[in-house]
Amino acid sequence: MTARWPHMMKRDTAAQYCDLSPSAFTGEVGAGRLPMPTTLGGRDHWFRPALDKALARIAGEVVDDYEEEFWRNGQAA
Repeated sequence: MTARWPHMMKRDTAAQYCDLSPSAFTGEVGAGRLPMPTTLGGRDHWFRPALDKALARIAGEVVDDYEEEFWRNGQAA
């Protein structure tokens, strides 16, 4: 049986989801490798699909995301 992870996760849960310690998770967020949190209910939460996308990039998978590519290439002015 696989674990059921919430769609929005507080830091400790998100760290566990990524198999990182909370401090390592915070370091990865600070380094920009994992997404920044969103405030929900007055607390920081991480959106599971955003974590999945970031983890896929770290693993070397190609993530097709037109909007991100648009911004990365400096097309927005």
